[in-house]
Amino acid sequence: MKEITIHQLKQLPKGDYQLIDIRDEGSILYGMIPDAVCIPAASFDSEIDQCIEKLDKNRKIVLYCQRGEQSREIAEQLEERNLDAYNLSGGYNAFLMDTMLNESSEEAQIKAEKSIRDRFHKQIFTPFAKACKTYDLIQEGDHIAVCISGGKDSMLMAKLFQELQKHRKVNFELTFLVMDPGYNKENRALIEHNAKKLGIPITIFDSTIFDVVDTAKKNPCYLCARMRRGHLYSKAKELGCNKIALGHHYDDVIETILMGMLYGAQVQTMMPKLHSTNFEGMELIRPLYLVREEQICKWRDYNELRFLQCACHFTETCSTCHVDGTTSSKRLETKRLIAKLKESNPYVEGNIFKSVENVNLSTVIAYKKDGKRHHFLDEY
Repeated sequence: MKEITIHQLKQLPKGDYQLIDIRDEGSILYGMIPDAVCIPAASFDSEIDQCIEKLDKNRKIVLYCQRGEQSREIAEQLEERNLDAYNLSGGYNAFLMDTMLNESSEEAQIKAEKSIRDRFHKQIFTPFAKACKTYDLIQEGDHIAVCISGGKDSMLMAKLFQELQKHRKVNFELTFLVMDPGYNKENRALIEHNAKKLGIPITIFDSTIFDVVDTAKKNPCYLCARMRRGHLYSKAKELGCNKIALGHHYDDVIETILMGMLYGAQVQTMMPKLHSTNFEGMELIRPLYLVREEQICKWRDYNELRFLQCACHFTETCSTCHVDGTTSSKRLETKRLIAKLKESNPYVEGNIFKSVENVNLSTVIAYKKDGKRHHFLDEY
């Protein structure tokens, strides 16, 4: 099997090779190597002949996945069919590590902060501030643990909190909290690099969540999400915080509403804030509640930033985990459904969001409150 390193790839003229990203759609949303073409591994598995038709037989074909393991197998299959195929050693992670080593971060923080104040003020900072005010997320004297997973959402949230603190309308403290649940060294290094690059003074603590979840036979993603939240609450309280802030955004909210109906047979939403049931005096807040994911991606790309997805210990590709332990396949399916509905109804996203604000209990068969079920026949 022919391997090529990221350093060797950079020495080749771009016209000499075709770069193929075989990761799934969920992973690609978090970034690709420039000029790469996406052909998911699942397509090679089910219809390899059709995939080969998309390849340029006159150039070297370089395939990559997250860590260079799955792409190695597909490169071998292509080589058996007499194609000049190579596996990118280390995959997308190797590209990220190379980017870290060779980029200058002197101007990155200034550019990122300026873009929040100017270019993305209306699209990002305004809805962030509106959510904080509308849902009363921040009070005088709060000490907020800004929980950073290493992804685009939580890193942007940290920068928005820093910007909000400059306005001094409410006095509050911030601790930028990073939990390492068992990341590989490359993923941890990327989080530390981006935090330093963006001027975010992070506090890192270790846990063994990935090792514990490794032994779970059922619902590992759900278990992982619950354990991570518990560890964050515990550490935040230990550090004197009274709130933890998570980076769930507007699209997470509407997808969760629809997923609850389609997959859970229930009407519920992701709340902008919650009291902890297990940690007295602690509260969870979601200040990106009104911020669109599209704008977060635009901010990331404008500032040429590359973030971690979630570094799931099971796949090392993060393709199985998402908000609150739901699988990315279901979430992506819901995301595509919303996009399809939007083609004929441009207001569909706003309508989904508002639907849980306009619940008419007089037309509901049954509902639950505080664990107790109420039926319309009770008062009919």
